[in-house]
Amino acid sequence: MWLFGVVLFVLAVTSSLLSPAEAKPFTGCETAAYPPNKTREEVPLYQVNLDLPPRDRWTTLMKDKGPQVVALIDDMSELVKKVAGERIFNFLLSSLTAVTDSLPQPYKEEIEGIASATGLPVSTVTLYNIFYEAFTLCTSLVIQDQSGHLYHARNLDTGVFLGWDARNHSWTVAELLKPMAVRLRWTKNNATVFESLSFSGYVGVLTAVKKDAFTFSLNKRFALNGGFLGLLEWLLFHDHDQRWVSFLTREVMEKATSYTEAWQALSTPRLLAPVYFILGGTQPGEGCIITRDRDNFDLATLGESGEWFLVQTNYDHWRSPPFFDDRRTPARHCLSAGGVQQASPALLYNVLSTRPVLNKGTVYTALMDVRSGEVHAWRRACPDPCWPW
Repeated sequence: MWLFGVVLFVLAVTSSLLSPAEAKPFTGCETAAYPPNKTREEVPLYQVNLDLPPRDRWTTLMKDKGPQVVALIDDMSELVKKVAGERIFNFLLSSLTAVTDSLPQPYKEEIEGIASATGLPVSTVTLYNIFYEAFTLCTSLVIQDQSGHLYHARNLDTGVFLGWDARNHSWTVAELLKPMAVRLRWTKNNATVFESLSFSGYVGVLTAVKKDAFTFSLNKRFALNGGFLGLLEWLLFHDHDQRWVSFLTREVMEKATSYTEAWQALSTPRLLAPVYFILGGTQPGEGCIITRDRDNFDLATLGESGEWFLVQTNYDHWRSPPFFDDRRTPARHCLSAGGVQQASPALLYNVLSTRPVLNKGTVYTALMDVRSGEVHAWRRACPDPCWPW
């Protein structure tokens, strides 16, 4: 963890020098960002029909978004080549062919179907589905109002350190991802199973809600025994008993029928990578942060410290966040300033619009309602002065 911190700090200093605009830390809570501009910013809705053969489930979406997927993957590939060199990049792609061949169903066939629809090699679509999770910095919030109703929201920040555009003061990959954000309604037997927020061509689940059951978000966790170690074990030692994180979460969204069933299903399997799972339920007190090692977990529940909210970024809740990436303190401050009497989607959106909770890497802000079973999201922009992450 300390090594990651050193690297991130060096990159932070370097990145801040790339922009002439002054990036300022937290100076006050946003109070007027809600409601967002739905016409211009709202993420569009598509359907994923689970009754279709896996290879055909993403065909309709790829007809609309396929060119954007190609553009993003081409850009990501060039970045990897620049950082690692073409020889290592080609070795990575050849290794990913073996990863694809060993993926569980139906994910293998779905990735192959996306590759077929876009004309991309299967290995690069696999790279996209893996590479994305490695560079995700997020903020997830669960709050409970005075009546005991729960609200769940999150900022998804990604693309940080993946190509800084000095002219536009933005992260290249984050900007490419914004038009690819999609709201997905997953159906089976002509009924909605759950809704999620995703990116075109990405088959896992990172943000989702199941009506009258639970809400869910996933945040990246950095640890020494991280995903690269799990990937090596998968490839070299054929350790296929461990679970791919976003495939597990999709399985939970499809099969779990309650908040309790969901947190139990997310707490026990051996994972390929450490992660934070954030859940909200339907009853007062049903909110938790599951801090996962690959083999173990820690559970923090709503209200155990006497608070009416949970805040999770990308650092363990029992440790202080690093000085170069403290989104937790502003989020907690602004929730406390709003007070439980103001607990609502408006408060959540305003908190997630407060710099540096909102930053140059923020792709979308999502709000989830377990009673309606709907998740809504809006593409975000952070005009200067704005923190890089």
